[in-house]
Amino acid sequence: MNPELLRIIESLAREKNINPETVFEDLEVAMYSAIRKANGLEDEIEVVIDRADGSIIATVNGEQMSVRALGRIAAQTAKQVMIQRIREAEHESIYDEYLQRKGQIVTGRVARWEGGSLVVELDRCEALLPKGEQIPGDSHKPEERIRAMVLDVREAPGNVKIILSRTHPDFIRALFELEVPEVSEGIIEIKMLAREAGYRTKVAVTSLDSKVDAVGACVGIRGSRIKNIVDELGGEKIDIVRWNESSKLLIANALKPAEVAEISLGFELSRATVVVTDEQLSLAIGKRGQNVRLAARLTGWDIDILTPVEFNNGLDILEKALRSIEGVDSTIVDQIVAMGMVSVMDVEEVGPDPLVNELNMEQELAQQIVIRCAEEAKRVAEAQAKAKLAPKAKAPDVSDKPATESTEDAPDAATQPEDAETKEEVAPEQDVASSESETESKDIEAAAEPDIAEINEDAAGEEPPQQPSVSDETKPQNDEAGQ
Repeated sequence: MNPELLRIIESLAREKNINPETVFEDLEVAMYSAIRKANGLEDEIEVVIDRADGSIIATVNGEQMSVRALGRIAAQTAKQVMIQRIREAEHESIYDEYLQRKGQIVTGRVARWEGGSLVVELDRCEALLPKGEQIPGDSHKPEERIRAMVLDVREAPGNVKIILSRTHPDFIRALFELEVPEVSEGIIEIKMLAREAGYRTKVAVTSLDSKVDAVGACVGIRGSRIKNIVDELGGEKIDIVRWNESSKLLIANALKPAEVAEISLGFELSRATVVVTDEQLSLAIGKRGQNVRLAARLTGWDIDILTPVEFNNGLDILEKALRSIEGVDSTIVDQIVAMGMVSVMDVEEVGPDPLVNELNMEQELAQQIVIRCAEEAKRVAEAQAKAKLAPKAKAPDVSDKPATESTEDAPDAATQPEDAETKEEVAPEQDVASSESETESKDIEAAAEPDIAEINEDAAGEEPPQQPSVSDETKPQNDEAGQ
């Protein structure tokens, strides 16, 4: 009977988080290797450890032997085999554990930096937070506590490689599960997520219980719940959007805080044309196109933002192009617009097949419509190109292109306010230059007046000498001041 052996095996299994039976088997293999090294290759060796009392039974060719009789070399062999087997079992245990925790949040301690990657010390192993999975602007110091999501678990030779992430959209989902009990309990469901790590995230939520407000529950009392998430993300903005099965309502909610005037859905192109007022245009597009880009990812629609003037001009050009075709009346025009095609570019891109299939239109007429719209689209594109090349010229209202060419390459809305600020900054400089020029001109005139009067008195009846014009004298100075 060997209770000390049982206690050691139990403690080792608990520490390494492995099955005690695995430790028994590894110990038997280690002893077998040691006895084999002390005996010949032809000998029949058997080692059994009693799981109940810890006694070791070893036989060689049917004769029982004592393991204490083994020499130092055999004991060293048993130790090395034992260490190797336990290490392999521990790696397998770690792999299985973190494979099950994939997509969950783990808490660790910053150990060190390796290049741009951060090594995080977890409970039983080390994990890697690559530079690409770090939130831009984050700074971490050694010994600092950090939370991240298990992104991937890989088996490596003699090791387990655990990859962490703080930029993945599911990291936001996991944080909501931690901070909002209704989400973890399944009462509130996160339908969609769109994120640009370090800047902004949009989360679409819905409640499975009519008595629970999804948005209010996620925000918390006085924003307490959402504040904890924002603090964990280093101040990243989070927009909580109310989910709706209606695509129009969902798009309108996703573009908030901008107010939407009208939405036209083009199912053939999976494109939504959104009309907003001039005052709401910058807000709808967002800084560097961020708002509209995230809204497009959240809803699954390609969103184009137009002002009412641009939208109406596009419709007018489309209607004129269609009306010029024989056999096209107002009914056909309305049907095409109802399909979400609000410009000649849309009709050209869709092609004739949807017109034939959806509107039961003749193939020849549908082909004429597409050809005519393609010609008009080319004319509009040329007009836009000339307007861009023309110096200090505004874009022509004939354009029916959206304010954003695509949701992936939305314009920088922030440039509009910046341009305005630049103009305001330049204006005072021009005023100062103009004021200085006027002051200099007045001073020169005042200095010249006595000389002119004296000449007129002394040279009465004579033709006065040619006096330089005050405006000519001051013109270079005014020019310099203006420059």
